[in-house]
Amino acid sequence: MALEGSLSDFGLADILQLIYFQRKTGVLTLDGRMDRVKLLFVEGNISGAESKRRVDDNRLGKILLKKGLIQEGDLQAALAEHKKSGEKLGNILIKREMVARESVTEVVNSQITETVIQLFNWKEGTYEFKAQRLPQDNELSFSLDTQHLLMEGLRIVDEWSVIKGRVSLDMVFRAKEETPEDLSEEEEAIFRYVDGENDVSTIIDISGRDNFQVSKTLLALMERGIVEAAEAAAVEAMPVETAEARKRKTLPFFRFLVPATLFISLMLSVSIVAVRGGGPAKEFRAAAAIDRMRNAIETYKILNSAYPASLDLVSRADDPWGRPYVYRVSGGSFSLVSAGSDGKEGTADDIE
Repeated sequence: MALEGSLSDFGLADILQLIYFQRKTGVLTLDGRMDRVKLLFVEGNISGAESKRRVDDNRLGKILLKKGLIQEGDLQAALAEHKKSGEKLGNILIKREMVARESVTEVVNSQITETVIQLFNWKEGTYEFKAQRLPQDNELSFSLDTQHLLMEGLRIVDEWSVIKGRVSLDMVFRAKEETPEDLSEEEEAIFRYVDGENDVSTIIDISGRDNFQVSKTLLALMERGIVEAAEAAAVEAMPVETAEARKRKTLPFFRFLVPATLFISLMLSVSIVAVRGGGPAKEFRAAAAIDRMRNAIETYKILNSAYPASLDLVSRADDPWGRPYVYRVSGGSFSLVSAGSDGKEGTADDIE
């Protein structure tokens, strides 16, 4: 059974919830005005993403090259083999030992995440999910937690309301002047990747910084006249169905769902609405962010035999009230809290 319809009637968050809780395996195709995206799912989790607008193999090579992880000659040889054989570029690079598996995995994970998150800004378009078996990639496989990406996408959409319509992930910037002397450390770190070719998504991948922070920094540089938006390469617009065509095509697929699944989906929709708001919603978001950062801190310790000296080594995010999280290392342990709505550590509204 295929699930299909209009994104204006049934949003991406609801679709992802349904696929995740039913542990579906298959392909979700989304058609928008400027792009066609395919999300691959294995047992409810996202295993891949393909965008017509952005060719992931080309972006992978570009990012690895700009990070200094591969030589130009090796990349061209791998691209030639990819074109001839059709094998994924990442698999070729790993098998030829041109790039470490961990480096390829990190970049591809970031690409998948960015592709999914930019979909949360789509208000129009159509979707179709087809349950089907997917071929296994024994060389380079991925499984991103759909629930985590859902929460991250909603968080970013909420934060991006500040810069809505001014900076998007596929925008390209170019410098209007040489590096100014009065740039902050953060601005200088982002400015070095502005070359008239890198889109915002690529800058995020190369810099390793939070996507909202990168976009906000680029907006600040643009407002100061240091950078300007460059015209992106033309992309064939995807046709959008008329309201009448969507009406004829859309399937009322809720009738196929068992009552228990309907109940779960409706309850989750209520929780998502709450997360978008303030008050308790901000407390929920802070607690979820702390859980993610704790995992990142523990992972850092495993890799480096010590906890990070400062939190910005694993995250640069502020809490939902716009304040830094309070992080301390003492002996063989650490503490991580948000001071809550009152901004005072040690009070009843602290979130740990």
